[in-house]
Amino acid sequence: VMFNNMHYNLPPWSISILPDCRNVVFNTAKVGVQTLKMEMLPSNAELLSWETYSEDLSSLDDSSTFTSFGLLEQINVTRDASDYLWYKTSVDIGSSESFLRGGEWPTLIVQSTGHALHVFINGQLSGSAFGTRENRRFTFTGKVNLQAGRNTIALLSVAVGLPNVGGHFETWNTGILGPVALHGLDQGKWDLSWAKWTYQVGLKGEIMNVVSPDSISSADWMQGSLIAQKQQPLTWHKVYFNAPDGDEPLALDMGSMGKGQVWINGQSIGRYWTAYATGNCGDCSYSGTFRPPKCQLGCGQPTQRWYHVPRSWLKPTQNLLVLFEELGGDPTRISLVKRSVTGVCADVAEYHPMIKNWHIESYGKAEEFRRPKVHLRCGPGQSISSIKFASFGTPLGTCGSFQQGACHASTSYSILEKKCIRRQRCSVTISNSNFGQDPCPNVLKRLTVEAVCSPTTSEAIQPNWRR
Repeated sequence: VMFNNMHYNLPPWSISILPDCRNVVFNTAKVGVQTLKMEMLPSNAELLSWETYSEDLSSLDDSSTFTSFGLLEQINVTRDASDYLWYKTSVDIGSSESFLRGGEWPTLIVQSTGHALHVFINGQLSGSAFGTRENRRFTFTGKVNLQAGRNTIALLSVAVGLPNVGGHFETWNTGILGPVALHGLDQGKWDLSWAKWTYQVGLKGEIMNVVSPDSISSADWMQGSLIAQKQQPLTWHKVYFNAPDGDEPLALDMGSMGKGQVWINGQSIGRYWTAYATGNCGDCSYSGTFRPPKCQLGCGQPTQRWYHVPRSWLKPTQNLLVLFEELGGDPTRISLVKRSVTGVCADVAEYHPMIKNWHIESYGKAEEFRRPKVHLRCGPGQSISSIKFASFGTPLGTCGSFQQGACHASTSYSILEKKCIRRQRCSVTISNSNFGQDPCPNVLKRLTVEAVCSPTTSEAIQPNWRR
């Protein structure tokens, strides 16, 4: 691009900073900081002897219910004391209804303003529906198995937090505002929107505070095999575990679960929802205008799988893990993992913008031009055990899949191994003299490195940060 009668190289989707309107000191596409290669590795914490407590769907807690004619807005009722609000009513079905004699089941239609809805007919899950980030409003439409006599319709409306972005979000409604109607009866449409509804804020497990170590015994927990319960909706699960060794960050692998919340020793680590990302994760091209669908990652994978567990919340032994699962899942496959650094990558050009060089030019100091460096650093208790890739020239690819380009200095590996092996951190100056000679004159070169980090052996680490 041309700016102030000078030509500048501005990579796509990037911003350059010129403090004096002349010298580039930083470009967002040329960040020289190393990239960490992370892996979630098993810990020695065993999550065994799971116990379960299922919400009683046949009735609500009479001590915490109230009735009203018509449908009420959720947040005005719950006051954010719980994500959950029960809407419950009953309908009487005559024995002469046609669908009871081999006809098609009636259809229940429920319109909700978000965020999720679970429909129960006579204590059995009939179906669920969910809103989206773009549109919180949705409609549940499903066949319902009604019987002759009195039938209970219980709707569990679920909020996923409070609105916090968008125009006038404080005025947005949440919950079931209707209409709610039965279709397919002999009388035609039966509108239940202004029927008598019974409301209960929260779940029975919340009311009993089963997530707290002090009141965990208030529920009737069931021990034994989870095979029969793993797809049971609205179920609480608990297990005790000991804190794993080491000081690496910890996370729960929740990939086997559906939707719910998790608590560690009575403290919430947040909601989980194993939704799967859609989109096209093909080759990434930075050409053209930026659009959200460009350069996507993780298509077909859970939008979030691991949930951070602060080590400061853990005791040496007998830590209580409680989770509430709305949809059904297999808690026996949950594991506590360590987030470990297994490698580091760096990719820096030989004329990488540096603010120190701008100070030299701006203030006229007679200092030598500072050449950029590649800095590598493994995690605590680790050292660089090998150099997986090194190339001073025109390498290609990204961290984990680097390849040599048309230009490559043959001394790249030996220089990096000499400077970095068996050290926790090291630095290498990017210059032709440092690699013996210029491997390709008149070509802008870069130094690209991928190093492997391993637990430090008994051999002392040699400091080399300023070489």
